Amino acid sequence: MNSNATSVEEYIEELPDDRKDVIIKLRKVINDNLPNWFEEEMSYGMIGYVVPHSIYPAGYHCTPELPLPFINIASQKNHIGFYYMWMYADKELLDWFIWEYPKYCSRKLDMWKCCVRFKKLDDIPYDLIWEIVTKMTVENWINLYENNVKNK
Repeated sequence: MNSNATSVEEYIEELPDDRKDVIIKLRKVINDNLPNWFEEEMSYGMIGYVVPHSIYPAGYHCTPELPLPFINIASQKNHIGFYYMWMYADKELLDWFIWEYPKYCSRKLDMWKCCVRFKKLDDIPYDLIWEIVTKMTVENWINLYENNVKNK
């Protein structure tokens, strides 16, 4: 469920209390551990972490006027979504995530493309999210992105 909120604070304010607490905690984990130069903003109706145009002027190839997306988090109808774009771009990192996930969460991994769905709000693996957020710099992400776009 995309939001029409124009700020992250407005987005969070719209959420039911149980979802609000989870999104606030996810946001803190990401903001406290995200490498330098990524910026937080509303992106595709979700809280997004992007490579700003000041660092990557080309923007996202599908919609160049938008900055290059990296991570999004959202409260969806039946789950909390964690969207991490590297899942399309780095098989080694994806394999690591799939291997590590059961060490942090007792529930079966529910993932499709770049979205990990958390249906049980009390079972979100914040420590794993903390760890994965630290594994990609802006420079690494731009290189992976460009290599994958060129090879399509």
